Amino acid sequence: MPEETEIVRKIFELYIQGNGVRRIKCYLEQCGIKTATGKSEWSTSTIDRMLSDEKYTGRVLLQKTVSTGAVQIENDGLMDRYLYTDTHEAIISDEIFTAVQQEKLSRSKEPQNHVAMRTTF
Repeated sequence: MPEETEIVRKIFELYIQGNGVRRIKCYLEQCGIKTATGKSEWSTSTIDRMLSDEKYTGRVLLQKTVSTGAVQIENDGLMDRYLYTDTHEAIISDEIFTAVQQEKLSRSKEPQNHVAMRTTF
């Protein structure tokens, strides 16, 4: 477990330093760091999801998605979400997690994600 903790911290650190998920993937693979399931090859989508997952701050958010019967969809207010705190030890500080979320938003190519950023200037 300590090794996995250090890997998570390294991924967040690399992202804050300006590395994208593809560069982080290359770093992990070149260093011979395996995924949690023991694979040698990392998925960029896995790294991206890790960077957005609040569980690393010691919190758990339930009902992020909703089942429609045949498919899972994003829960955009369809149902209540539940945030549990102090369920486990934090790996990443709130400050680092927030910095990564802000950085992800600023790097986003989708214009709607920049609206909030423009209003702060």
